[in-house]
Amino acid sequence: MKLRPLLVASALFTAVALSAPAVALDVKITADLPSVDVMHGGQKVTIMRNQDEKNTINPDFAKTSRKCPPFCIQPGQLAPGVDTIGEVELIHYIKKMSDGDKSIMVVDSRTPDWVEKGTIPGAVNIPWDKLNIGKSDPMTVQDILEKHFGVRNQDGFYMFDNAKTVVMFCNGPWCGQSPTNIKGLLKIGYPADKIKWYRGGMQDWEVLGLTTVKPVN
Repeated sequence: MKLRPLLVASALFTAVALSAPAVALDVKITADLPSVDVMHGGQKVTIMRNQDEKNTINPDFAKTSRKCPPFCIQPGQLAPGVDTIGEVELIHYIKKMSDGDKSIMVVDSRTPDWVEKGTIPGAVNIPWDKLNIGKSDPMTVQDILEKHFGVRNQDGFYMFDNAKTVVMFCNGPWCGQSPTNIKGLLKIGYPADKIKWYRGGMQDWEVLGLTTVKPVN
C-alpha cells in the first residue's frame, strides 16, 4: 500500500519538472527538478536551493533544544486521514496554487514575528493564535474559515462542501502551532483529506537551503 503514494508523487512531479525552467544548477531540488517558478504576492519567485555548497543553516533554526512542553517533538502522523508531506509535495501544492488552483491554500501558522524572518513562497500567514478553535475569538475564527478556507456557515452549522485543501506548517517538527490548528479544524468537522501537514516546517526548509521570502502585508 505504501507504493501508491510514491507512484502518485512521482507522476505529479514529472509534470512539475517539465514546467520548471532549464537552469544549470549544481544543487537541485530533485535530480529532475532544478527549480520551480511560483507566485508570491503577485510577483514571480523561483524556488530553488542555495547554490553555495559551503552554506550553513540559518542561525534562527540552529538551536537543537527547546523546553518541552511546549516545544515537543511531533508525531509523524498527526491524525487519521491527514497527510504528512515533505518538501517536494509541498512545492507541488504551491505550484498548483500559483498556476491558478483556487482550491488550495498554503498556510504559515506562525506568529508574525517569526514570519517576518522569512516564509515559504506562496504561503499566507494566518497566526495560529487567531485560529485556535475553542480559545480564539469565535468571530475571528469564523471570519478566517469563511474568507480564507471557503467554509460556509448555514443556520449555525459549518458546511465544508467547498472547503479548500489547506496545507499547514509552522517552525518545525518541535512546533505545536499548526498541529493545534489542525486538531481544532478536525473537531469542527473539517474534512481530514483536505488537510495536509508539512511537519518539517521552516526548520527543514532552511536546512535544505530552499528559497524564503518576506511575507506579503
